Amino acid sequence: MSGRDSVQIPDDRDFRAFREECECERGWSLSYSKAGVAVWVQLLEPERSLHKIKCRMECKDVAAETLYDVLHDIEYRKKWDTNVIETFDIGRLTVNADVGYYAWKCPKPLKNRDVVTLRSWLPMGTDYIIMNYSVKHPKYPPRKDMVRAVSIQTGYLVEGKGAKSCTITYLAQVDPKGSLPKWVVNKSSQFLAPKAMKRMYKACLKYPDWKQRHNPCLKPWLFPEQSTLPALALSELSIQHAASLENIDESSLSETKDDRGEASDEDSVN
Repeated sequence: MSGRDSVQIPDDRDFRAFREECECERGWSLSYSKAGVAVWVQLLEPERSLHKIKCRMECKDVAAETLYDVLHDIEYRKKWDTNVIETFDIGRLTVNADVGYYAWKCPKPLKNRDVVTLRSWLPMGTDYIIMNYSVKHPKYPPRKDMVRAVSIQTGYLVEGKGAKSCTITYLAQVDPKGSLPKWVVNKSSQFLAPKAMKRMYKACLKYPDWKQRHNPCLKPWLFPEQSTLPALALSELSIQHAASLENIDESSLSETKDDRGEASDEDSVN
């Protein structure tokens, strides 16, 4: 999918290729394994710390369909995802593809990043895939207060393991646009990614109760007739090539202590 010259909605081959990469072990280096969470890294351009990251987590007492809902539910994400600065849906392409915006906090003192992506999803019995790649939308150009990153391919594979458990694999290849310090890869794989996965797991445990109190029947990812997003045409979009964006050299920045003002994993979701 990363080699496309025009915007296309992923087909069965793309979903199959994504699943194969999630399951592939060749070329990956295990950097973290503890308490049901494993993280692998694949360095692509060591001189600028460009890498792929893959995380896998066992989710006991969480049904696959619940995890799938949590990944889709943008209003709930604003409650549990402490990395999010701003996120919203832009428009709908098909019943299983849309375009959205996501801005997130980067480890200090790096500049924060944002992306505009085409996202698509595919339920496969008790398994689910959600994946995205970067596109350009004329109404959402790069912002002055953010570095526009490029999602070459990012997504989730959720695999049902019975009625009340599942496994999630997160796979990301993102060009952060610029040269990152070496400590970023280590911090991402050994601290930030496992912490984010654990936070997601806790959010899944709380989701059924939360959803009962917040539009329990509204799930446009399952019932596309509920969607109120404006229709988008593929012709309105173009591929976001990394080469067309400004590079930011942050390779010499030193790590700072974590901001203790960040919400903790124990914060309640109400």
